[in-house]
Amino acid sequence: MAGRKTKSKSAARSTARSAATARPAPKGTVVRESIASQALRGNPLGDPSDRDVFVYLPAGYDAATTKRFPVVVLLTGFTGLGESPFQRQAFAEALHERLDRLIAAGTVPPMIVACPDCMTALGGSQYVNSTAVGNYETFVIDEVVPFLDSRFRTRGDARHRGVVGKSSGGYGALMLAMKHPDVFGALASHSGDAYFEYGYGYDFVKCWNGLRAAGGVNEWLAKFRAKTKKGWDDILVLNILAMSACYSPNAKSPWGFDLPFDLETCEPDAKVMAHWKTFDPVDACSVYAKNLRTLRGIFIDCGMKDEFQLHAGARILVKRLRALGLKPVHEEFDDGHMGISYRYDRSFEWLGKWIGGRS
Repeated sequence: MAGRKTKSKSAARSTARSAATARPAPKGTVVRESIASQALRGNPLGDPSDRDVFVYLPAGYDAATTKRFPVVVLLTGFTGLGESPFQRQAFAEALHERLDRLIAAGTVPPMIVACPDCMTALGGSQYVNSTAVGNYETFVIDEVVPFLDSRFRTRGDARHRGVVGKSSGGYGALMLAMKHPDVFGALASHSGDAYFEYGYGYDFVKCWNGLRAAGGVNEWLAKFRAKTKKGWDDILVLNILAMSACYSPNAKSPWGFDLPFDLETCEPDAKVMAHWKTFDPVDACSVYAKNLRTLRGIFIDCGMKDEFQLHAGARILVKRLRALGLKPVHEEFDDGHMGISYRYDRSFEWLGKWIGGRS
């Protein structure tokens, strides 16, 4: 046919290679499991004790019947559910899509990733044990991790198990690895809560304003629960109430916890804040220095425009860790606190190098 153009063999091979490159990554599987938790049974908020755990299994898991895999436990942020990381959003990858891509590219070794549901009626648990919230540290350490090892073909030891999270999940990763190096051998924290004076103190007045307008804590909670639409100002108040329930529980209080400020004047309560500081990674790291030295690696990052000043907290924490003789990886990036799931590309690559090897 006149005017017809033909491709050379080399051009055809190049086209074939491009087509092969463009093929979608092999897909892993997300399974939903349930744990009947003893640790959460009878919790003071009346939250369910049967909890979902969403588990990503890499492509080829079923076929590789004798192969065992490293594990990463991913902890969600405040108001996050166990299923949240796997939910698709416009213009962003869901966690399983991200992992499929990273594993197919060889950036991350094939691994199992588990997201336990630790949501509460107050929006979150901080992954601590609290008489006002429930025993979420025990749930993750003594129930979720053993369940994963019994249910799936995991490597089954701390050297091949990591923990990662964003925001409150980053805080949970820091504290759980710090306290349980026999469970987690490496941690990655994205914008994790640290240096509470900055991270939470800025919102004390906002919380106080909301509580005063409602007539008190119980009144505010009743109005919040009755609302069909919760606003950002509501979440800011709820966040401080949840942190109070996690860090300063008090069975003698009419709400089950102590506020970090005076309800009449908003003056910070020095005694309560001193108790909060025992939960702050900036202070806790010196208490658990021996544990931290046994970890294979520590990764900490934060956006330099973080709306909760956590970039300052990250710098303070990293300086404290280095003063203890540790060598955390510290990265900063040009972004805020929200919409930073893309940073999981970096943390999973880093974690994979520490927990994915044979040794």
